[in-house]
Amino acid sequence: MTELTIIANIHAKADQIEMVRGALLRLVPPTQAETGCINYDLHEDDEDPAHFIMYEKWQDRASWQAHVETPHFAAFKTAIDGALAQFTSSRMTRIS
Repeated sequence: MTELTIIANIHAKADQIEMVRGALLRLVPPTQAETGCINYDLHEDDEDPAHFIMYEKWQDRASWQAHVETPHFAAFKTAIDGALAQFTSSRMTRIS
């Protein structure tokens, strides 16, 4: 079984920072309780409050795929619709 790491860079629009922060914070507890979630850590840039990073570690790709199909993740996507200036994510496998 190969662990999967996800690093999501989330940039809120200037007028949506508080809303995006709230939506991200609401997403953390139910995600951390999911089967296969090793960690799900939200970070905010000290110099740019519109920039958030979600550092995720999953037991395997199937666990992460199940996460993106949960009702709480769907609600998060609906909540932030139109509120982001930029979003990128990387799916990574630890090699050492």
